Amino acid sequence: MAVVDAIAAEAGEHLLDLHIDPQHHRAVLTLAGGDALEEAVRAVAIETVRRIDLRDHVGAHPRLGALDVVPFVPLGDTTMADAIAARERFTAWAGAELGLPCFVYGPERSLPDLRRGAFTAMAPDAGPPGPHPTAGATCVGARPVLVAYNVWLGPGSDVGLARTVAAAVRGPGVRALGLDVGGRPQVSMNLVDPSAFGPGRAYDEVSARAPVERAELVGLVPADVLGAVASERWGELDLDPSRTIEARIGRRRG
Repeated sequence: MAVVDAIAAEAGEHLLDLHIDPQHHRAVLTLAGGDALEEAVRAVAIETVRRIDLRDHVGAHPRLGALDVVPFVPLGDTTMADAIAARERFTAWAGAELGLPCFVYGPERSLPDLRRGAFTAMAPDAGPPGPHPTAGATCVGARPVLVAYNVWLGPGSDVGLARTVAAAVRGPGVRALGLDVGGRPQVSMNLVDPSAFGPGRAYDEVSARAPVERAELVGLVPADVLGAVASERWGELDLDPSRTIEARIGRRRG
């Protein structure tokens, strides 16, 4: 936790949320802000590379590097073109200053494409041609808002069932993996079109195929996605108005 806390501290007032999963061995930091945001993202990157040695990493979640994914997401009045420009600036900087091989994703190709093809079917877009000795590589994206969402399967389930369920629910609006997380089966999802395939539908699609123990929101959710779910289901789905992007931005401004 001392390492995670030190990295998160570099985000300063831009940090909206920190989600930690010890079995995934993964922390998700959500940052937002104005002109100084990119400086905060770089500070987080520097501290991550300084403190984390991927050679000591054991975790259930797939990863290419210590600073595994850096997605730039347009909010408010910003546009996808703004996000792409920020992505390009960060990629060039991280490759040159940190010696990190960086692979870009977004309109051109998906994050799963990178995970499958990095260093084999595709070369880095910036930085050295091979992995950093301790930090691996970084995927730098420009994408719309998504919702990261996990559903834990109930007693009698195993990772084989989780993988079967993940394959069944996977589609254009959702990416899904079946994982063994500390000896317990989990369907781990990225809801890439949460307005059409949100947490409620994700939960229901999984529960139609396997017993469910509980759900877990990773990070934050857009307010309109929360609003599309009946409030009486928020507890079951691990949702709450205080965990929306808009609420956290409002709290920071206040």
